[in-house]
Amino acid sequence: MKIAITILTLFIACITHGQQDSTVAIADSTEPAKSTLTIGVSYANNASYYGQKALEKTPYVAAVASYRHRSGLYATAMAYRLVKDSQTLASASSLGAGFAFNLSKHLSADLSYSHTFYPSLSPFLQAANANNASFGLTHTGWLTTSVGVDYAFGKTNDVFVTAGIGKMISLGSLGEKDLVTLNPSADVSAGTQRFFETYTEEKKLRDSILGVIPIPPIFGQPGNGGTTTTTKTTTSFDLLSYNLKIPLAYNRAHYMLELAYQLSLLSNKAQTGAGKTNSFLTASFYYQF
Repeated sequence: MKIAITILTLFIACITHGQQDSTVAIADSTEPAKSTLTIGVSYANNASYYGQKALEKTPYVAAVASYRHRSGLYATAMAYRLVKDSQTLASASSLGAGFAFNLSKHLSADLSYSHTFYPSLSPFLQAANANNASFGLTHTGWLTTSVGVDYAFGKTNDVFVTAGIGKMISLGSLGEKDLVTLNPSADVSAGTQRFFETYTEEKKLRDSILGVIPIPPIFGQPGNGGTTTTTKTTTSFDLLSYNLKIPLAYNRAHYMLELAYQLSLLSNKAQTGAGKTNSFLTASFYYQF
């Protein structure tokens, strides 16, 4: 069913990067190409950044729109609203564009760029890097395998690599012209982490402004809620997280309802929550024209 494939691709691009701030890529090689418009809304109990999460909880609601031309060119727009944010209409928003194309019958590629607009002192973990350029390869068969490279840049510069494997499973129908699917996947992410020190320094400043007791010193920096932002100039490329994702979806011809659970085990090299596990739960609705 086309909506199951195309919108699952949209969801993975929006929420897995998403929070990793990637663009939305909608691709379908099972039917003749045609232009599509997809809109959607999601709720998440926390924002995931390659399996990592901020030092404070960031539950949010996100709205997304994506237009994909039959040539493979696409444009996206997203808006995030933190549940606890009562001051602004959008806690962050992004625009992106990309090109999805087939290299062979079973191998496809995606090249994209997005820019996210964050307010000053944003609580999002990834706010230090507002720009994201991505390239991914996906091989479809009995199993779907993928590898993606992200270059995130802004106040810092970071590179991330994610390799994954997944399988879409049909669970049957509840009525006529519908389909229930389970799409479990597992991936591993590695990358640099220059963004994290910028995040912790800005959090100390934000806590100081809000009158909250600043967090303890990190990386040898004073923990007194200073007023400047400092970043590391060098960092190593390390394993960040192992991620298991289990999306359960109800699909019809033009829309999909999905409940997704993600369990992330952080490596000992992760600079936030090293060696711990994080859980993320997302509920989404997508409609395709």
